[in-house]
Amino acid sequence: MIALLRAAVPIFLAMVAGTVGSLIVTSVLGQHDTVTLAAFAVVSSVLTTAAAAVQGALRGLGPFVAPYREEPAAAVPVVRDARWLSLATGALGALAVLCVPLLAAATGVPGEVVREMGALPWFLAAYLLVFASTGGASTILVALGRSRDVLWPTLVFGTGVGGLTALLVPRLGLTGVGVAWVLSGLAAAGVATISLRRALGRPIGQGRPRPREILRLAKVSIPLAGTVLIKFGVLGVVTFAASTTGTRDTATHAVLTTLTGLIMLASLSVAQAAVPEVARAPGPAAARRAQWRAALLAVTGTLVVAGLLLGFGEHALLLFSDDGAVRQRALGLLPVMLLASALDAAQAVQGTGLTALKRSANSLLYFVIGYGLLVVAAVPVARTWGIDGLWTAMAVANGLLVVLQGTGFHRHSAKVGQNPGSTRSPAQAR
Repeated sequence: MIALLRAAVPIFLAMVAGTVGSLIVTSVLGQHDTVTLAAFAVVSSVLTTAAAAVQGALRGLGPFVAPYREEPAAAVPVVRDARWLSLATGALGALAVLCVPLLAAATGVPGEVVREMGALPWFLAAYLLVFASTGGASTILVALGRSRDVLWPTLVFGTGVGGLTALLVPRLGLTGVGVAWVLSGLAAAGVATISLRRALGRPIGQGRPRPREILRLAKVSIPLAGTVLIKFGVLGVVTFAASTTGTRDTATHAVLTTLTGLIMLASLSVAQAAVPEVARAPGPAAARRAQWRAALLAVTGTLVVAGLLLGFGEHALLLFSDDGAVRQRALGLLPVMLLASALDAAQAVQGTGLTALKRSANSLLYFVIGYGLLVVAAVPVARTWGIDGLWTAMAVANGLLVVLQGTGFHRHSAKVGQNPGSTRSPAQAR
């Protein structure tokens, strides 16, 4: 448990650093101009989804690299394959970002907001390609037991994007944000590449694509990216459903969603740290033991944050809204939101456990079931029971995912160490 916590803390701090950087950008743009902030919000909503999908795909590399922790240099061919897959997924994400102005105009976004975007989509598409060029360095470092090195690239990016945005936006407007994003991304990619080379103990180089091996990676990585897209898409539908309930309830939903995102940082960091432990397990008992420890730690972290929120009550909500009615509404919904978050934390760990077993396709199927039911129910529930019903429905959906993913993990973990495709390391195999 202590080792897992040590591995998770740097990942958690990296996530916090990235979040702080994004908050600084939003704050600077909000003070600069409302139209500029609106344009950035539209473009970044697509960038966030695309980057999450690319990052989700890269997290599927963990179980392929983890067996080489004792012989990191032997993982170089896998790292090269990962880079090819990363560039392919990054190119698709960049294309989606470039299409934002066209999509925005077609969906009725005000013309002044579309015009304000300017060159920003091109800058952010370039950033996404830079991010993809690292080939999932953070995931690989975690898999090799070097999670401390994950903090530095994100810290460099968060500090750079926040500082450069504050410096450039007054002169260049939204273009300054694009420049800040690309320069910070390049600096972070450089740090990540140096850290990865040190962890591997040899230069990575660039070998020819190995289609069969890349396909093996894709069979685990692409379904994982699919789960991210499903979750983002369904939560978008839930937000739309919440917007039909009234202005204050919509604002309340936004506050609760922001709090959920902050709460989930702890569980997501634990989930990532647990992947190599499950992937390296020599048998079913060890894999299940590592998984239960991760689930316990993730839920505990969620409950600690929940306790702090409940303890500070309305005082904590002052950071997110100056409307007393919204704060009171959010305070009343905190218990059900915290329940939904705790269940989400548990299902996230179970889902990454399936990824560690190279069974992310099963996790994708469970998401289709659990979140498919949520997307069908969202609008009718909102019309009948308002956001109280919506957050209850999200708690139920997350609870269903805990059951489905937990059952799936138990079933598939029974095969750990029983076939040539198991997660045993080369050293263990000898």
